[in-house]
Order: sequence, then C-alpha cells, then structure tokens
Amino acid sequence: MLDEIIKLSHGSGGNMTRRLIRDVMNNRFQMPSMSDSAVIGGRMVSTIDAHVVKPIFFPGGDIGRLSVTGTVNDLAVAGAIPLSIFIAYIIEEGFPMRELERITESVHQAAQEAGVKILGGDTKVVEHGKADGLYLVTSGIGMLHDGYAPGDRSISEGDSVIVSGNLGDHAIAVINARENLGLQPAPESDCAPLNHLIGIMLETADIRFMRDPTRGGLTTVLNEIADEFQVGFHLFERDIPIRDSVRSASELLGIDPLYLANEGRVVAIVRGDTKTLIDRMRKHPLGTDAQVIGTVTNDAGRVYLETAIGSVRQLPMLESDPLPRIC
Repeated sequence: MLDEIIKLSHGSGGNMTRRLIRDVMNNRFQMPSMSDSAVIGGRMVSTIDAHVVKPIFFPGGDIGRLSVTGTVNDLAVAGAIPLSIFIAYIIEEGFPMRELERITESVHQAAQEAGVKILGGDTKVVEHGKADGLYLVTSGIGMLHDGYAPGDRSISEGDSVIVSGNLGDHAIAVINARENLGLQPAPESDCAPLNHLIGIMLETADIRFMRDPTRGGLTTVLNEIADEFQVGFHLFERDIPIRDSVRSASELLGIDPLYLANEGRVVAIVRGDTKTLIDRMRKHPLGTDAQVIGTVTNDAGRVYLETAIGSVRQLPMLESDPLPRIC
C-alpha cells in the first residue's frame, strides 16, 4: 500500500477505507477497534468526526445539521447519552457570511433537538480554492446508559437484526441535489439525532450491538459486524424498508440501495422477543418504519440476502462507495 496515492475511494467507507485505517493508522496507534467512538475511563464515551458533503445544503439538512447529528448518533449507538460537542470550522476564503450564519444556526437547532450543548471549538480560514467552501470537524462526549457495557456484548446465532426506518434517503437526496437529477418529489435526507429513540430501545430490549449505517450503508455495516464478531447474517429483502422513490432512483443510477448512506437510521442486533421493541419504536417519529429484517447465523463473515422471489445472494463489502462525498 505504501506505493499508492490517496484516492477519493479511500474515504468511502468500504474495503479501501478499512485497509487505509488498518495499514497506516492502526499499525501505529494500536487502537482497540476501528470505530470512531471509545469508552474512556469508567463510563465516559468520546467520538470525533469530520464532515464533508457536496452540496453543503441539501433537502432535509445541511453540513451543520449533519455534523451535530453524526456526532450525536455515533455516541448514541455506542450506548451513550450524548452530553456535549466541540466543533471546528475550516472555512474557505470567499465563503458567504450569510451561508455561514445559516449553517451555524442549523448547528444550534440540531444541538437543541438532541439536547446537547456546544461547549467550544476552533476556526480556521484557508486560501480560496483550498477547502471546497466549508468543512466541519466535531468531537462529542457522552456517558453510557446505566447497565449498558458495549465490551460485554456478544452476538449469537438466532439474534434478530432490526432497522429503525427506510434506507437510502440521505444518499439519494444528496446525489439528486448535486447532479440536478430533477427527481420529483425531491427526496429528503433522513438526517436526524437518534439518541432519544435509542434511549427507548435500550430500556425496552436486550440490545447486543448498534451502528448507524452511514458510508457504505446497511451492507457495509453488517459485513463489519460479521467480521468483528465472526457471525453471519441472513436478511429478507421483503422486510427491508426502502421507499419506492429510492428504489427507482437507485435503478436509474445503477446502484444497490442497500449500500447507500443514511444519517438518521440505526441498525441493531437484538436478543429475544422483538415485538414490544418494534411497537415502541414505531410510536417515535424517527422509528415509524422500524422493522425486523433478518437474523444472525453461524456462517462467519457472510451476509446473505433472500430475495423477494426466494433466491439467495451474498452481499459483499464493496471496495468503495459508489457515491463519494455523501457524509
């Protein structure tokens, strides 16, 4: 890998990203996991994230809302109650002040929605043409929910796989806005803070593991879990919630919606009965389309999809995301 150059696909969330982190960063830092969140000390959880998206404004959100919800959700899926955020702005010379104010107001509103405080941050201005408008970097701090210890969680054959709602909305909204596809009605991003919904989930069921399916979508997340826990997954296409408009747009673009990025969805592995959990999730605005979509198997490292016509195909992790700069 040392004779390569960095490509956009190295930041896609697929196999190329994993190799980059493993071979360049993890070999030196000896990180306990490839996650961007970690438990510090007893029950404190910390996370960090960089946010680049094009266009900066898109239906359903903007880079400001994305930065807060992304950090809140990373803490929440680690089992933490998000408390505070630090934010750094990297601003390109010539960026309109009015747009900066609009994005900052979006940061403020998203933080209020999630119930977190913006404690501080940093600002840098770089030369014109060096930052694609605006980049945001956020770090967050939270405290683990009582009784939840991620390191003690195992995943076993027979556990259920659930998702909190329709998949692919965010990616299709961004690509429609970027490429002026003119899809009507215009798709909207699912960008939203999940911490309140996840709090309900944790008090209702035996949640074994959670992840937000951002870059690389559902399939990438499940492949990562399958590799980490040496389990497999069997999914049922008929049960996976995807809007007809997202399916149509995906067919138009020649991509699989199961690999599309999401910014307001959670994937959870659940042990035991899921009926009460799904019922409670569907009463929350961000969980109205929650669904059990599959089960854990002992076929280590493999993710399979049973299609609507009864055939079965493997869902491998892609080398790179087909849609760069989504989140």
